[in-house]
Amino acid sequence: MTAAAPHAQVRPQWLAARREEILEPGLPIIDPHHHLWDRPGARYLPLDLVEDVNSGHRIEATVFVQSRVMLRARGAPEMAPLGEVEFANGAAAMGASGIYGGTRLCEGIVGGADLSLGDGVRPVLEAMLSVSGGRLCGIRNALVWHADPAVRSTTAKTFPGMMRNPAFVRGAGYLGHFGLALDVWAYHTQLDELHELARAIPNVTVVIDHFGGPVGVGPYAAAREEMLTAWRAAMRRLAALPNTRVKLGGIGMPVLGYGFDRAEAPPDSATLAQAMRPLVEMCIEDFGVQRCMFESNFPVDKGMFSYHVLWNAFKRLTRGASAEEKQALYAGTARATYRLPVLP
Repeated sequence: MTAAAPHAQVRPQWLAARREEILEPGLPIIDPHHHLWDRPGARYLPLDLVEDVNSGHRIEATVFVQSRVMLRARGAPEMAPLGEVEFANGAAAMGASGIYGGTRLCEGIVGGADLSLGDGVRPVLEAMLSVSGGRLCGIRNALVWHADPAVRSTTAKTFPGMMRNPAFVRGAGYLGHFGLALDVWAYHTQLDELHELARAIPNVTVVIDHFGGPVGVGPYAAAREEMLTAWRAAMRRLAALPNTRVKLGGIGMPVLGYGFDRAEAPPDSATLAQAMRPLVEMCIEDFGVQRCMFESNFPVDKGMFSYHVLWNAFKRLTRGASAEEKQALYAGTARATYRLPVLP
């Protein structure tokens, strides 16, 4: 992790030291959360994604999530994020060709229209829909914020109380008119604010990213149990709202405090499963499998473990689950949440 990039650095040789046999290779998976970008010292483009999704598991489709890349350099500033949607749609065309394997890359696209535009976001959403090839399925804005500089996971400029901004709430409400979900990456300290937002837009499916952000660094590094107690209470309140969903993943982010990248060798899937088990079990208990979905969060998490090892870890966690429960966790919830087509 550097001052410019708050993610663990991807080290291919270090990752190559861990290779596992694929568990349940026939299990269909939709990866509902990954990024693509080309940044100084951090490149993850469609062919990099192809390499990961072809590493052994049956990844049938993926969902691209707002990454603040490939923004249009010309035109109205509010229309700049259309460039990212066009870029992701191009990656989807690559996947749909079949040349790069059986995965439908970016079959869903979560764009980055600025919801704080309020009523002004409607023409932006309409324009995004027109260039998405029918793949636009949600919107995400940079919202994660904490007063302590040690709690950091984005280079975006964010501010306290963004989800309480009346214009933002109004803009988020427009998503329901277009059948679009709202993805939210927030720390556990922001979940009450997220609860207010989700209650205010009952016609919008609100997707809570990365377990709801249980922070494990800064003031919470030495108080993990107290943090988890507060996180669990806030997540239970959110689970009581029928329009909420939660993504299970993201522990490769330094802000969650696991620090796998500091080890001599990358973790195996048993180690990852043990680390995630309390979070996964609590989320499934509160939200149910029909509202939970496993996610990769690549390439952000790739600084701490490989793609195939992560999905092996998820499969270890669901060894006792029924076929119906697995179908929901690995593909069904993602397909329903983002209204993805059933592919032949």
